[in-house]
Amino acid sequence: MTLETITQEVDMDAWQAMDQTEFAALAERHRRELHVHCYRMLGSFQDAEDAVQEAYLRAWRARATYEGRSPVRAWLYRIATNVCLDLLARRRPEPASGGEVPWLQPYPDRLLDELSADGADEPEALAVARETIELAYLVAVQHLAPRPRAVLILRDVLGWPAKEVAELLGDSVNSVNSALQRARAGMRQHLPAERQDWTGEDDDTATRDLVRRFTEASIATDIDALATMLRDDVRFAMPPSQGLLVGREAVVADWVAQGYPQMSGFRALPTAVNRQPAVAHYLWNEQEAAHLPLTLDVLRISGGAVTEVTIFDADRFASLGLPDRLPGEGVQR
Repeated sequence: MTLETITQEVDMDAWQAMDQTEFAALAERHRRELHVHCYRMLGSFQDAEDAVQEAYLRAWRARATYEGRSPVRAWLYRIATNVCLDLLARRRPEPASGGEVPWLQPYPDRLLDELSADGADEPEALAVARETIELAYLVAVQHLAPRPRAVLILRDVLGWPAKEVAELLGDSVNSVNSALQRARAGMRQHLPAERQDWTGEDDDTATRDLVRRFTEASIATDIDALATMLRDDVRFAMPPSQGLLVGREAVVADWVAQGYPQMSGFRALPTAVNRQPAVAHYLWNEQEAAHLPLTLDVLRISGGAVTEVTIFDADRFASLGLPDRLPGEGVQR
């Protein structure tokens, strides 16, 4: 019996006879979607890595308790969800009152594409639907208490029936439905009113042009040009730094105060994370004779203007698959 067969109609004799290598091969088929699930629960790429590892360890140790009444995929989701709930119960405080989420980390589109490659109707592809993986959605989710958060993700993102969610959480169906309504109400308080313009498609010329112009102005440290592309109520954050700025004047004033217009020696690479356009910035280092990673700017575009700018430190470049340096040639100021 193949591993593929085991994931559909489980032969319990074959299941019990699996060694650790065979079990790892079976579980590996679901690693990316489980990682995205844990990421959505935790808001951190690295914490999601740790959660999946812990989930696989728990699954291996508890393999004798699997009775074959549900697909292996669903069983693994249950274990991963409980790992995330355990982590949330003992880790950091809630998001700051200003709305920022210091532990937020980006998720590269190149890894999300691993799930969506098989078609938009597959469960794995639905798990990374654009609206539920954007940074704005991740931030809103982090404001929910852990159990309502799990209910929302399992019901609204993954499409689990209320009965199965209730079984996973040890609650009644009525409790799950009530938690879902509270979670949806909480999300409405934090989600942007409008959808983002960016689609990532080649024919999305207007948005691509805005990102291009924003990138060029960033390299040139042209603060006036950048300001014209920001909406009046633009939001700016730099996780893990505390503080969320709202409004074009406040954001521009902060950039000026930090000395950005006086900087030089930039290069930039376009990329994409969380189904949003992003720009990886590199700064010239004379000693290394190369441009070294500086920041990752993630943009949200709505109504033809930049409505959110989230800047991450260079320590995220490796997980995003970005180069650790760029040669001296190329556009720079």
